Amino acid sequence: MSAVLHPHDHVAGEHHDDHHGAPHGWRRWVFATNHKDIGTLYLLFAFTMLIMGGVLALLIRLELFQPGLQFVNPELFNQLTTMHGLIMVFGAIMPAFVGFANWMIPLQIGASDMAFARMNNFSFWLMIPAAVTLASSFFLPGGAPAAGWTLYAPLTLQMGPSMDSGIFALHLLGASSIMGSINIIVTILNMRAPDMPLMKMPMFVWTWLITAYLLIAVMPVLAGAITMTLTDRHFGTTFFNPAGGGDPIMYQHIFWFFGHPEVYIMILPAFGIISQIVPAFARKKLFGYASMVYATASIAILSFIVWAHHMYATGMPVTGQLFFMYATMLISVPTGVKVFNWVATMWKGSMTFETPMLFAIGFIFVFTMGGFTGLILSMAPIDTQLQDTYYVVAHFHYVLVAGSLFAMFAGFYYWSPKWTGFMYNETRGKIHFWWTLISFNVTFFPMHFLGLAGMPRRYADYPMQFADFNMLASIGALTFGLAQVYFFVFVILPVMMGKGEHAPQRPWDHAEGLEWEVPSPAPFHTFETPPKLDATATKIVA
Repeated sequence: MSAVLHPHDHVAGEHHDDHHGAPHGWRRWVFATNHKDIGTLYLLFAFTMLIMGGVLALLIRLELFQPGLQFVNPELFNQLTTMHGLIMVFGAIMPAFVGFANWMIPLQIGASDMAFARMNNFSFWLMIPAAVTLASSFFLPGGAPAAGWTLYAPLTLQMGPSMDSGIFALHLLGASSIMGSINIIVTILNMRAPDMPLMKMPMFVWTWLITAYLLIAVMPVLAGAITMTLTDRHFGTTFFNPAGGGDPIMYQHIFWFFGHPEVYIMILPAFGIISQIVPAFARKKLFGYASMVYATASIAILSFIVWAHHMYATGMPVTGQLFFMYATMLISVPTGVKVFNWVATMWKGSMTFETPMLFAIGFIFVFTMGGFTGLILSMAPIDTQLQDTYYVVAHFHYVLVAGSLFAMFAGFYYWSPKWTGFMYNETRGKIHFWWTLISFNVTFFPMHFLGLAGMPRRYADYPMQFADFNMLASIGALTFGLAQVYFFVFVILPVMMGKGEHAPQRPWDHAEGLEWEVPSPAPFHTFETPPKLDATATKIVA
């Protein structure tokens, strides 16, 4: 996945005697300060965690294949659902997008590297002990945390020692995210090419700039919530313990004040990737660039005032329900602007359907479905019925799997020729797309009906009337998992090992951006002196 498997000389700038080629051996990766190497490490780490979280998901679906308790007891089932959520959110999706940011932002803005190279290294390596701590909690007395990925009190106050290791892991992951975000903000604001004003930056850079501010704003809120949980558990405080005058509902407010912006932290970079790919394969400029920037900023700002739509069933006063209902409906407007702009970009374009474009269109189609079910759940009276049912599970998997994950696949197919210097196999890419799209819908579409029929989530057993749809979902889940194994073995490994056609400098004819101004694979050091850009800020002036 790394361009730097084949280091070339730098693109521009003076000779630096000792910083020219890539270092060799294990030191190159352990002490990595090059943004491309660190981006590669993040992506490999995220894919490993994706597989780990996927195995837990398959164990969940294996138990739900038929009614009755077959393989796991209800306690272990709750541990699986909790760890699946934590690993996927904090171990797979967020680090993968940070990997994309590390790889692409310096290339897209004409910077030589990230602003704080050693902090970049530290923020990656913090994730390894965090992941080990999280995963090893299964082997602690009492097993892994089983309070749901939201870690609601009072369950968290009753868990065994694994709860403490989970809190520690989340602190490490949060510190990593905050350092990564500071790095991204400083790099974008201070290190982009002098000829690139903010309103000429690529959309992927814009979405990450806004995402980084969101991360800095909300990760400390999560840290506060889990630290209060920790002191409740060990130091005699009663923030969330009603026996001492505490309030478990307060935990929910604090958690979701973090949790809802977190949802957009996991989707805004995906919007950025799609906004790069659609114009390239429609062979047109992105429709409404400025409105895309403003829509992204609007989503980020509004995300802070909608958190309690996760809490309609907690006895909220009607006035509060109305406020959060209208605010949530309002946030669908800038999201709709984005979808409209992508469709308008494709309208009357000369479209071709290579794998990145297939995943981008698949993203728009399926993410829009997830958005509509979110709009339905924003209605307090409906949500009161559907709260904690499989309808909610279907909704957020349509947004997070078909949203974030499909966008990552699109980004991999789009940029991997620049990273590795080799073209992936187009036929295999299309097999991966159709296999993934169909199996995803077979897995999660039936869950809407299960939820509407009243099946609650996080239950290890269910009555007979839910059997058929559950069996269908479990078969789809296994098929979906096998599609990602196929992706790794037949798409990722060949390009990492240097098999396939050599990628040209511009593998996509109409793709715009500075990343296509450097050779494929991207040299170990790029833009050692800031490039001179043309008026569009997408090409280097010789």
